[in-house]
Amino acid sequence: QVQLVESGLCLVQAGGSLRLSCAASGSIFRSNVMGWYRQAPGKQRELVAFKATDGGTDYADSVRDRVTISRDNAKNTVELQMNSLKPEDTAVYYCNLQSLGMIYWGQGTQVTVSS
Repeated sequence: QVQLVESGLCLVQAGGSLRLSCAASGSIFRSNVMGWYRQAPGKQRELVAFKATDGGTDYADSVRDRVTISRDNAKNTVELQMNSLKPEDTAVYYCNLQSLGMIYWGQGTQVTVSS
């Protein structure tokens, strides 16, 4: 079993920045993909960014020029740095780990960007 625990600033003004962190623990296979998804009210959950243990990375087009994802493979942690935040970035952000066909989710953390 894998547990994901998220942390980070939750209330930010438009134009500001935030950094979300996620720590994974439990039975984690060495090869995995960690990432962040978000779900705004009334919308489907969507990918924000992911980064694999081999360094493979991708970002959603809507955040590509404003977001950086990083990870520490030794510590099984992943961080999301978001800049130039917009009110439409308001959502519940979920940490995600995928490995050996299994998908694990964090509990989610509410991020609110005020205008």
